[in-house]
Amino acid sequence: MTMAGQTINDRLLAARHSLAGQGLAKSVCKATTEECIGPKKKHLDYLVHCTNEPNVSIPHLANLLIERSQNANWVVVYKSLITTHHLMAYGNERFMQYLASSNSTFNLSSFLDKGTVQDGGMGVPGGRMGYDMSPFIRRYAKYLNEKSLSYRAMAFDFCKVKRGKEEGSLRSMNAEKLLKTLPVLQAQLDALLEFDCQSNDLSNGVINMSFMLLFRDLIRLFACYNDGIINLLEKYFDMNKKHARDALDLYKKFLVRMDRVGEFLKVAENVGIDKGDIPDLTKAPSSLLDALEQHLATLEGRKVSAANTPTQSSSNQRNVKSAVSALSSTSSAFGTAAASSKFDNTNGIDEQLKAQVLAEEEAAMNQYKSKVSSPTSSGAAGASAALTNPFLSSPPAAQAGQPIVDLFGAASAQPAAAAAATKASDDLLQLGNPFADMFEASGGGGAAAAGATGAALNANNLWMHNNGSML
Repeated sequence: MTMAGQTINDRLLAARHSLAGQGLAKSVCKATTEECIGPKKKHLDYLVHCTNEPNVSIPHLANLLIERSQNANWVVVYKSLITTHHLMAYGNERFMQYLASSNSTFNLSSFLDKGTVQDGGMGVPGGRMGYDMSPFIRRYAKYLNEKSLSYRAMAFDFCKVKRGKEEGSLRSMNAEKLLKTLPVLQAQLDALLEFDCQSNDLSNGVINMSFMLLFRDLIRLFACYNDGIINLLEKYFDMNKKHARDALDLYKKFLVRMDRVGEFLKVAENVGIDKGDIPDLTKAPSSLLDALEQHLATLEGRKVSAANTPTQSSSNQRNVKSAVSALSSTSSAFGTAAASSKFDNTNGIDEQLKAQVLAEEEAAMNQYKSKVSSPTSSGAAGASAALTNPFLSSPPAAQAGQPIVDLFGAASAQPAAAAAATKASDDLLQLGNPFADMFEASGGGGAAAAGATGAALNANNLWMHNNGSML
């Protein structure tokens, strides 16, 4: 059962945190509801703001998200991972540092939400979906864990380092450090590419939002990776045998990953990302790989044809120059895409699903308003309801202009016939003034009329017997 898109469990949990004064826990709960849409931007923005506040406990925030990831509902788990990823990307670096330095990781390698399938199957919205989404949750959690490990190993985030020929961190690294850095970057990129989704898998706002965050990371990771490979190629022919062997192995892995990145970008294009926002991949000529292998064979003392000749050396230089030119084009394309903030503000919510949810919520709100609106303002039905409900009735229009009876002042004149026509039961139902009858006949008729009226009233008053005095 849901209320305005959120389940009863969501509302009760948020209310419990409110009563306990746990504002941070309530915000995490709001960002990780059971609604099958991505976390709302206002909740993510608030949590990002919390990471920048010195009085907010980063360990407490991280542990709240990890605790939510242990939920049995796949939507809650997935949204806790998305919220964590968002804070890694846009929050204060203290959040990333804590995840990297602590042993708190997302242990979801065996996660499977099959309860909804057993209870409702295909007939229940989200029933089969939970079973289908579980593999992506396991892969997504693995990537976030690998992202934390990369930060622990390098003390910086590959998605946030400087890129480019002039100030790029991996472009200006020395050979020994570069050979240690690239395997760490490769491991993180492999974990991202293992997400391995197709366009038909992106069937709801939750997985759509995670895909957008992964797409953003991929652009930045591969821009760094490409810079590192360019640096590696420029230094390759000056390396010793051991370093050259490692560098050649890294380059071969780079070629494989370039193909997999191209497949990921095709999925992004198929799900509606503008083709102009997707960077182009320019591969190095295949002749470069032959030149690298021949150079390594020469260093290892193996026989190769036409090795160490001036012609071969000049050919190597041309191959490297051609490869660097091609990869520089790729670096420029990915660098431009990475510098763009277009994907930084997207919340990844499927627009069609969002419009449907908003329409349902508006219809429910209109129905609620029609039920609780005042019956007196709804025509004939309101008039009949006013007659039967004494607490909703209003004074008759004929009496609207009459002044309120003043018990301590001069009473206004009113015909005695009108007073006689008023029944006691009508006074009770109309919530009138029971003391008004005592003064209705007084006023303009003079003292004689007042005396006669008083005598008539005394005759009907049980307390005024025995010569007008109280017993």
